[in-house]
Amino acid sequence: MAESFFSTLKDECFYLAKYESINELKNDIDEYILYYNHERISLRLKSLSPVEYRTQALKAA
Repeated sequence: MAESFFSTLKDECFYLAKYESINELKNDIDEYILYYNHERISLRLKSLSPVEYRTQALKAA
């Protein structure tokens, strides 16, 4: 699971920009993680974001 996330992070974030500093890279990674967890939909998760999927699963339990 972690390898899949880091592959996606590199493809959708890291390879698309040039960074002038480590802080720029860190900020971009932080923003991407928030996007990935709260906005990015996943077809494997029934077209929900990871947070929406977990919330739905908890309500059903």
